[in-house]
Amino acid sequence: MTDPMTRRHLLGAGLALSSAGAVLAATPKPLATGAPAPAADLPGHTAHTRFAMNLEMWWGDRPFVERIRAAAALGFSDIELWNHQGKDLAAIAEVCGELKVSVSQFTAWGFVPGMNDPAHHDDFVRAIERACEVAEILGAPMATVVGGNDQPGMSQEEMHENITTALQRVAPIVESAGLMLILEPMNIRVDHKGHCLYGSDPALAICRTVNSPMVKINWDLYHMQITEGDLVRRLEAGFDQVGYLQLADNPGRREPGTGEIHYNRVLKAAWDLGYRKPVGVECWPSIAEDEAAWALHRADQW
Repeated sequence: MTDPMTRRHLLGAGLALSSAGAVLAATPKPLATGAPAPAADLPGHTAHTRFAMNLEMWWGDRPFVERIRAAAALGFSDIELWNHQGKDLAAIAEVCGELKVSVSQFTAWGFVPGMNDPAHHDDFVRAIERACEVAEILGAPMATVVGGNDQPGMSQEEMHENITTALQRVAPIVESAGLMLILEPMNIRVDHKGHCLYGSDPALAICRTVNSPMVKINWDLYHMQITEGDLVRRLEAGFDQVGYLQLADNPGRREPGTGEIHYNRVLKAAWDLGYRKPVGVECWPSIAEDEAAWALHRADQW
């Protein structure tokens, strides 16, 4: 099967489990076609973790507002999106209000132009001001920002300093608006070769230097696994700067249970640390969405 378009392509221009027996025992029967299931039988109704379905990667063959309805029909109360440009924000807000679905976060600034180049900092400020307006329309508490691709002639240290400066400039804006910016480290081994920010250590250094309650990390467990592994202890060490969690299994960037990450253990660790925000489901389903959603339900069992 051909891999779907990656997030890098879409954003570049704009801006395991418990034992096999336990898993099988916990797997609900498929929903009967055309018949609504009792709420307890919906995959989105989990005991602990609130999953935010990434609607750029799930139900991509449907109009965007219909993807919201598809997520709600499976019991999910949270969604996330990438670019807000070109989307009918009022329609999204209306359908979310109707279905009692929350937008956990969206992307306010992408890979290109890079925040790591001071030449783009004025544009970055304007983009964040607009993001505050978008957040108010959508009722979203967070927005992702991306550091940028490598800049010719700049060291990694210089690029990270430029990211820090940019975030310091906008910190008062988002603090006043009540919008949390979440800086996302990527991985450069598989998905984002040439990106300047990867792994938890530099992201932690940047956010701790900015020192704002509204500038934290979008801690994508998929990227962290590829870059550094040791997910639970890394999460514990950096938890004071975690603004948001995202997941996908590795390899493949598919739903939990398709790869090497023991998400039951990792999600329990996040829960035990006190994480109660949604976890973004930023993965491509390997099977039909209504079946892949049960993998999330199983990953929340401990």
